[in-house]
Amino acid sequence: MSGSNGGRIRRPRIGRSWWTRWLAASTGPVGRSRGPRVVTIGGGTGLSVLLRGLKELTNNITAVVTVADDGGSSGRLRSELGVPPMGDIRACIVALADNETQMGRLLQYRFPERDGAGPDESQLPGLNTIREVAGHSFGNLLIAALTDLTGDFEEAVRQANRVLAVRGRVVPVAGRPITLHARLRDGSERSGESSIEHSSGIDRVWITPSDVRPSPEAIDAVRAADLIVIGPGSLYTSLLPPLLIPEVRDAVAAAGAPRIYVCNVATQVGETQDYALSDHLAAFARHGLDGLIDAVLANDNYAARVPENYPAAPVRLDVSNLRQERPLIVPRDVVDHGNAHRHDAHHLAAALMELYDDRVLRARAHAAVSP
Repeated sequence: MSGSNGGRIRRPRIGRSWWTRWLAASTGPVGRSRGPRVVTIGGGTGLSVLLRGLKELTNNITAVVTVADDGGSSGRLRSELGVPPMGDIRACIVALADNETQMGRLLQYRFPERDGAGPDESQLPGLNTIREVAGHSFGNLLIAALTDLTGDFEEAVRQANRVLAVRGRVVPVAGRPITLHARLRDGSERSGESSIEHSSGIDRVWITPSDVRPSPEAIDAVRAADLIVIGPGSLYTSLLPPLLIPEVRDAVAAAGAPRIYVCNVATQVGETQDYALSDHLAAFARHGLDGLIDAVLANDNYAARVPENYPAAPVRLDVSNLRQERPLIVPRDVVDHGNAHRHDAHHLAAALMELYDDRVLRARAHAAVSP
């Protein structure tokens, strides 16, 4: 599958007819409601960027989000209350909100840490309570409160979708926390997402408990999808954990919809340091997931502005293929021209809609799961 770094990569001829028709018909909620049923799998900033672009094209979005985070506000609530982490879920709800700016200010608001200065604590009997929420985001506390009220985390997220009136829905991949583990190439092991994301030389990751059951809503959405998108997001800590749940992996494998992996535009210091596209695909193969991917959407514009003190590098396109091979490599300019570390939400969504209309890709996806 791999080729030379400088090799020419064939671009599939993806027609724009569907995209042109869709732009003409999708102005307003009625047009978006007729859009394709898109399921996204992952978490983190990358998934939020993707959802921000997709919501302008379809309301039929289901974001299946990882629950392996163990750091920050999510990690504290996970440890103290035993609830799954909700930071990525909160960010996805914000991305799908109609009024993202206002909703984002509210749900992403983080109660400030006290610096020791301030009034006499003896005169403020409620100060201990305030201290307990310091560092937490309001959105995390809202979902935690809904969990306490309903007695069920999945129902709490379901109600958050309704109360906050998002376009589409956000679904946790499971209703209980997942712990991520990793073995490095030197033989050492790490546990916890916050530890693994800073580790380089990752060989394999796995999750516990091994018998975790996925959300039925997530499985139903995958089975009914017109398009399944894996990523963008942190390879080992956001994308692989949901796919390591056997029922999720099997549902994706059996789906008749095209399954597209969106590769990150930049490496991540630690877990994907110095990675090229072939290294990302090799990671899927090591975990028995290479057969899940019909196509890879990868950025081919390396001229975007690099932020000051940028610690990462663009992900190199070092893989080429012919039209009949799987997965199909699709190079596109999908980077944010003002920030080489991020996808452009609208360019990414447009490229995915073009792929959705690719009859050859859809036929190959269907053939891959046909008996």
